Amino acid sequence: MPASYAYLGPEGTFTEVALRTLPETATRQLIPYVSVQSALDAVRGGEAEAAFVPIENSVEGGITTTLDELVAGEPLMIYREVLLSITFALLVRPGTALSDIKTVSAHPAAQPQVRNWLKANLPEAVWESAASNADAARLVQEGRYDAAFAGEFAASRYGLAALETGIHDAENAQTRFVLVGRPARPAAPTGADKTSIVLWQRDDHPGGLRDLLGEFATRGINLMVLQSRPTGAGIGNYCFCIDAEGHITDRRVADALMGLKRICRDVRFLGSYPRANVTAADVPAPLTGTSDSAFVAAADWVARCQDGRF
Repeated sequence: MPASYAYLGPEGTFTEVALRTLPETATRQLIPYVSVQSALDAVRGGEAEAAFVPIENSVEGGITTTLDELVAGEPLMIYREVLLSITFALLVRPGTALSDIKTVSAHPAAQPQVRNWLKANLPEAVWESAASNADAARLVQEGRYDAAFAGEFAASRYGLAALETGIHDAENAQTRFVLVGRPARPAAPTGADKTSIVLWQRDDHPGGLRDLLGEFATRGINLMVLQSRPTGAGIGNYCFCIDAEGHITDRRVADALMGLKRICRDVRFLGSYPRANVTAADVPAPLTGTSDSAFVAAADWVARCQDGRF
């Protein structure tokens, strides 16, 4: 039996479309799960080799369900990312007119991406959240709701008609998806990589966040994502989810992680993996003094000083 990948289902989601862009899916069994949590639990429980889930969109930012699952529980690692351009279709049962629509459904992350269209075209419609956009389409098929915002490709899967297509409030909207597995050695660096971590401060004090960010700034490491998530320990208690340019095998990135490990209560490594939107040639050269060769030379100089060879 082939190894399996879990993904946020049911069939016909944007997640499935993005997952099928990975070449290795030709040799994997793709199994839909009803939620991000259940897909990731399938990996933790050994039912699936990896899970493919959404983690960020360009309109609203982080997908909190995915972030919180990666922050808590048994550790997992990100191995790949995929960017997918997103536009929605309004799917209805055949024969439904726009004036017939009283209820609409989709995944909560879709609402900010169609809010203006909805206000202009269906201002009286009641929004009902679903576990996924494809699940919303299934509920329309069953008669639970009048319309669903989903990919146009889901229409045939659920016997629906696309009443409107190309729906989006923001031009060039994208969603980022990640392939998540159990912890192992990261893939070799490509020269265009990203490292994801979660940080917990030792205590809340003035300048605490500046201290964390300084570990990156002094080494010339650009941050691509910085967002806080509540720890559940009470109001004002947060951890920080960070995506930084570079790979853990880069000396400057490894040096920054060591610095953070020294000053933080805890650090969770979520993986180093290839960036989806660039090639190695597109990554700007590190600032003077922050290249890997500069770190190697500095470490060699310290070693020579310790040996009396300076």
